[in-house]
Amino acid sequence: MSPTSNSALRLRKHADYQRVYTSSRKQFAKQMSFFYSLRPAEGPDGKAQRCDTTGPRIGLTVGKVMGKAVDRNRIKRRMRECIRRNAGLITAPVDVILHPRRLVIELEFAKLEREVAQVFRGIQAAIAKDASRPESR
Repeated sequence: MSPTSNSALRLRKHADYQRVYTSSRKQFAKQMSFFYSLRPAEGPDGKAQRCDTTGPRIGLTVGKVMGKAVDRNRIKRRMRECIRRNAGLITAPVDVILHPRRLVIELEFAKLEREVAQVFRGIQAAIAKDASRPESR
């Protein structure tokens, strides 16, 4: 697991967030919920999509419900560091959105990192399982 640049891992565009939300369903871990979707090779217009990375792209959503700006920014900083350390667990071209719970702000960092790693391992296992399953027609 080598540390990776955060900028290459980030899911940025609103359209990408919307695609992940519509093409997947909400899943839950202890301290967060998450969505994930394989990145399509073609866009909605049929043209090949230009993407700078072949690995995962990860987005965070931390709403105002989570507290004041100071608290939200602290949650995001902690989550980004966990993502950076564990992004190597996912090798597939997948987009992931993480929704941390408010408890993440007080959670011990090692526990948070283990949970992010567990989520990423689960996503990788699910993608591998889907890839090995023969398509039924």
